[in-house]
Formats: sequence, C-alpha cells, structure tokens
Amino acid sequence: MVIMILQWAIVIRAFLSWIPHSPSNPLIRIIYDTTEPLLKPFRRIRLGGGAMMVDFSPIFAILALILVRSLVLPPVFNLLARLFI
Repeated sequence: MVIMILQWAIVIRAFLSWIPHSPSNPLIRIIYDTTEPLLKPFRRIRLGGGAMMVDFSPIFAILALILVRSLVLPPVFNLLARLFI
C-alpha cells in the first residue's frame, strides 16, 4: 500500500510541474518532501540533449517502485512468513 501511495504522489508531483502552484501550500510541501528522496537519484540520468532536456526521473522512480514491489517484496514476505508461522 505504501508503494502505491508513493507512486501516486510521484504522478501528482509530475502534474504539479505543469501548472502554477504555491510551494508554501502544506499539501504540496508534503508531496514534494515525500517524493524528492525517490526522484533525486534518477535526476542524474539525462536523456536527450541540447535545449530539449526532459526530466524522466518520475518514470524511472515509478519503474523502480514497481520492481521493488514485484521482485523484492515477495521473497521478503515469504521469508517472514516462514519465520513467524
């Protein structure tokens, strides 16, 4: 559930980049503070060049969260189930 909330927060943040908003709004501040640690590592990846620089960090962050949810969490849950059952 946490991963799904993070994915939606990243999508909302991407849409917020297209519209004018007040960074002092508490809800917007929470979205930015929550998603920035996830997006920052992916900002180093640059695709394109010249004047047309596009920030693909939200896409990469969502893909990373999907990989964690599908590849990392199931074995961890199975291990925990074996330990506590």
